[in-house]
Amino acid sequence: MEYLIYLLAAIFIIIGIVGDVVPGLPGVPISYVAMLLIHFFTDISYPNETLVIYGIICIAITIIDYFVPIWGTKKFGGTKAGVRGSTIGLVIGVVVLPILGIVIGPLGLVGILTGPFIGAYIGEKMSGVDDRLAWRSAFGSFVGFVAGTLLKVVYSIIVGFVVIKDIIVSFF
Repeated sequence: MEYLIYLLAAIFIIIGIVGDVVPGLPGVPISYVAMLLIHFFTDISYPNETLVIYGIICIAITIIDYFVPIWGTKKFGGTKAGVRGSTIGLVIGVVVLPILGIVIGPLGLVGILTGPFIGAYIGEKMSGVDDRLAWRSAFGSFVGFVAGTLLKVVYSIIVGFVVIKDIIVSFF
């Protein structure tokens, strides 16, 4: 039975890392579930403090990921209109377009990658900002999105390393 849990945990780690990049899959929580599976259903045990710390980081990264594109927009000189546009673009990219992407193919992925970027640009242009600043604001939104994605991938790789290492060590 433990071998099945080990296999399941390894699959969750892989899905978690893929989910950090592919829209629609909550990669960070899936990676954390792999750690919980190992802890609760095998002889491998993690200290409660470790589980709590990884859990808090998981929740924090999941929440932060939605705000990093907005922060990037502000950091690159975006106005409130750009921030609102980035937020609207993010919501459309995260909620609406992936639903359509099920029917229309890669539109969901494109929407999540470009939603905050296009939203920030449109928001800035609607407020009368010149083209250069609008593009800069949109670029900041994209940088924020990439930063959030990297943060998620790093977390999932660390959890994956810890879990896989402990699985390998349990064999010896």
